[in-house]
Order: sequence, then structure tokens, then C-alpha cells
Amino acid sequence: MPDLSTLAVFAAASLAILVVPGPAVTYIVARSVDQGRVAGLVSTAGIHLGTLVHVSAAAVGLSALLVSSAVAYTTVKWAGAAYLVALGVARLVRRPAAGPVDVAPVALRRVFWQAVVVNVLNPKTAVFFLALLPQFVDPGHGSPTLQLVVLGSTFLLLGLCTDGAYALVAARVGGALRRSRAYEGLRRWVTGTVYVALGVRSATA
Repeated sequence: MPDLSTLAVFAAASLAILVVPGPAVTYIVARSVDQGRVAGLVSTAGIHLGTLVHVSAAAVGLSALLVSSAVAYTTVKWAGAAYLVALGVARLVRRPAAGPVDVAPVALRRVFWQAVVVNVLNPKTAVFFLALLPQFVDPGHGSPTLQLVVLGSTFLLLGLCTDGAYALVAARVGGALRRSRAYEGLRRWVTGTVYVALGVRSATA
């Protein structure tokens, strides 16, 4: 197990990264503004199921493939970018609903699994875990795999807190916007354009 000082330094480094908006935060904010608090928190849960996938991959060494193979990294990057663009295009071409936003369980499941895919197809997350986590592993403190799991779980819990805060704040902003008739006509264009722009940014980064 990592000692408390190591965990504290790792937590500080993780928070410095988590508070900077990236694809995951952008997805959460867009969902929160568009559909409200519940959708934002469901998105947060989905994003961090994706984080759990990356933690597991790092623990067994699979993330090394993305670091060592330019082809693998580029393939995952383009797949993630294409998925984000597809989400944006689908939002842009969808006709606005006649009534309130649908937040039925089926819709929320779709929001959840889209969030999982967004984070799983973010190769930078995998590279982050492979580059950062090993720096905090000390063979003298037990199993390296167990230490990676503990560190990754710490990152995940911190991410749930920071991303959850983004979701709640964005939902409040979205609630005010949704009461505006002007925004109601623009909402699908705003969220759709955000997804497309994020996909393009991911592809060209």
C-alpha cells in the first residue's frame, strides 16, 4: 500500500489535472446544461466507469500498448474523435421535442454508456495513468499492482467529486438557460456544436 505522504502528493497532482476541462468534463457539462442535474450526474458515473477501465488496464500493463505503438494510439484517438463528432451530428439533426426534455431511464442509460465510451476512447487518459501512476509506486511497499489499483481508485474518487461539482454547477446554469425561450431554440445547436468541436479538437491534438 502507498504511504499517506505518497497518497497526498498523488491526490494533489490528480486534482491539478482533474480540474482542467477536457473531453470528459466537456461531455458532462454539455449533458448537464442540456438535460439537467440527473443527466449530469449519470454522465459523471459513466465517465468514471471508463476511468475504472483505464485503471484496470494500467494495473495489468495494457496501457503500455498505447504508449509504445503509434498506430494503436492513433487508432484509439480517431475512434474517440469520430464518436464525439457522431454524437454532435446526431444532436444537430434531431428535431426538437414538443414537450419537456426526456429523462426516462432509457434515455439516461444511453447518456451513461455514451459517457463510458467517451472516456474509454480517450487515449490520453490511458497514457496519463501509465505515465503518472508508476512514479508513485514503491516496490518496498508491497504489490505494485495493488498500489496501482489504490492510486487509480484515489483518482477515480477525486474525479467523481470534481466532475460531480461541474455537473451540479452546469445544471444550475442550464436550468436558467432552459427557462429562456431564445435558448430553447438554440440548445441543440449549442450542444451539438460542442460535441463536434470537441471531436475535431481531439483528432487534431
